[in-house]
Amino acid sequence: MIVAIIPARGGSKRIPKKNIREFCGKPMLQYSIEAALEAGVFDRVVVTTDSIEIAKVAIRIGAEVPFLRSVELADDFSGIEKVVPDGITKIELPGIDVTSVCCILATAPFLRPVDIRAGFEALLSGGWDYVVSATDFAFPVFRGFQKLDDNSLKMLYPEHYHTRSQDLPKVWHDAGQFYWGTRNAWMEERDIFSHRSTIVPIPRLRAIDIDTPDDWEFAEALHQVGAVRDVDATL
Repeated sequence: MIVAIIPARGGSKRIPKKNIREFCGKPMLQYSIEAALEAGVFDRVVVTTDSIEIAKVAIRIGAEVPFLRSVELADDFSGIEKVVPDGITKIELPGIDVTSVCCILATAPFLRPVDIRAGFEALLSGGWDYVVSATDFAFPVFRGFQKLDDNSLKMLYPEHYHTRSQDLPKVWHDAGQFYWGTRNAWMEERDIFSHRSTIVPIPRLRAIDIDTPDDWEFAEALHQVGAVRDVDATL
């Protein structure tokens, strides 16, 4: 059985009710659920939440909410490494084992079904533990520096002070959209970012991690002007 698990707890602090707040005409959660359903690869699309209000919205949109997540797994410190195995354990049925799971974040309004399918194909063809959505940094991290307590500067990689930007390796970061993984990788809580994982490249303009009100406003502006409509992965 191939499953999408969408974590959507009810206790968002920086953006209250973030997962079901209206984003350009839809509850934010709806974008992730619709992308999962349209991808056409899942036997079940499951939302794991501690909130009855979120559960009702998720069910109305078309997802399943077969259980309510425990309070212990709904605080600020419960990551997907704990939440996904909990979900797998609760939805597996006798004789019907979960084989692959895609953890889809609830705040991914620019997620596309084609990216989900690309991740699944990579997971099957490469023998990976995980396949994650990722985008590259806009500026080379090897030229980055810190401002110390005394306001002075310290390069993180001083050996690259004179290295041209175009000669530095490309560095990627989590795009905050989805994480495909095998059942065993999730249940054994293997490291997601390791030599046993690979990526699906996501263009920077579609890799907006919505954590703060400013992030929300920026993403909403991009959506309203159609800035991401025709942006495809060219990384």
